[in-house]
Amino acid sequence: MLDPATTIEDRRSLDAAVERMAAQPRLAIDTESNSMYAYRGRTCLIQVSTAAEDLLIDPLAIDDIGALGGILADAGIEKVFHAAEYDLICLKRDFDFDVCGIFDTMAAARVCGYARIGLGNMLSDLLGVPHSKKHQTDDWARRPLPASYRRYAQMDTHYLLRLRDCLHAQLAAANKLDEAYEYFDDVTRFELKSLDFDPDGFWTLSRPGALDKRQMAALRELYILRDELAQARDEPPGRMLSNKALLQIAKSLPRRQSELEGLRGLPRWLVRRHGHEIIEAVKHGAESRLPLAPPRQPRIPNHIAERYNALINWRRQTARARGVESDVIMSKDTLWQIAHRQPGTSDDLRGIDGLGPWRRGEYGAQLLGVVNGRG
Repeated sequence: MLDPATTIEDRRSLDAAVERMAAQPRLAIDTESNSMYAYRGRTCLIQVSTAAEDLLIDPLAIDDIGALGGILADAGIEKVFHAAEYDLICLKRDFDFDVCGIFDTMAAARVCGYARIGLGNMLSDLLGVPHSKKHQTDDWARRPLPASYRRYAQMDTHYLLRLRDCLHAQLAAANKLDEAYEYFDDVTRFELKSLDFDPDGFWTLSRPGALDKRQMAALRELYILRDELAQARDEPPGRMLSNKALLQIAKSLPRRQSELEGLRGLPRWLVRRHGHEIIEAVKHGAESRLPLAPPRQPRIPNHIAERYNALINWRRQTARARGVESDVIMSKDTLWQIAHRQPGTSDDLRGIDGLGPWRRGEYGAQLLGVVNGRG
């Protein structure tokens, strides 16, 4: 039975906890957010476990958690995550924290060739520890946090250092540590998406030719209205009204609120409260001039596309021989860079994102052969 985690809800307690963390060689870290329940999700809890204690840091209760930033940026302290990418995005987006010195247990499991790589499966299969993920999709902005939530959050990091040691030993025994650490580096390369609403986003909802111009213009107005209503209610737009429902309304071009009631996928409460606004949006759109579609991406030259396809085939065959998923070998973004550059020598492979020293040494000659027609 685990001792209860320590909840950190004020600056003084956080400063003391950060001082204790600074003396540790490694930390297990996880985050919980409310992205399924809010217009713009935010980090609602940060879990940190050391060899000595489990901490639940509440950023909703603390006005400034900047003291944690120095610890996360310290490459001398290893940060252990399971599936780190979304956590890193949240920490950067909400607090502008950069995290250095990462060990990702999910990525490590993928390099080892495991098929069941969810945290619950890994804890059960490797450590014999049961861990239900039933609270994964809960609203973590809820306060006070129920005891079951706190227990779940604690479990997400309490055993992570042991899991890290188990996987580290397996990687070392298979001589795959260098490969794994390059794969961990891949996780840290991400781009924060703009949080600003793009009114032209409606173009991506419909297949070309599925709607005529009047219907597309109505779809645009409905898309904008949905965002306005979602902001006002602080709900994710897609949770309030699905893309499928938007398309259905736009296609049918209803003229009266009663016509909305017969459409599947439209919540009744939404029709009751905002049906008149939906009808007005349809009317305004159908009577408006459709803006020009955003310019298409430039067509990729055939020789580059052929090079990329050859690299994709090489990656698939290499992954099959290794017994891992294809993206463990190399990301598609890296393959596109190689296809565009057409490197001729090993020196030409330097500076390509996702091609660190280990991958260049292991796959460099093969990559040069593929892009230059020798493989």
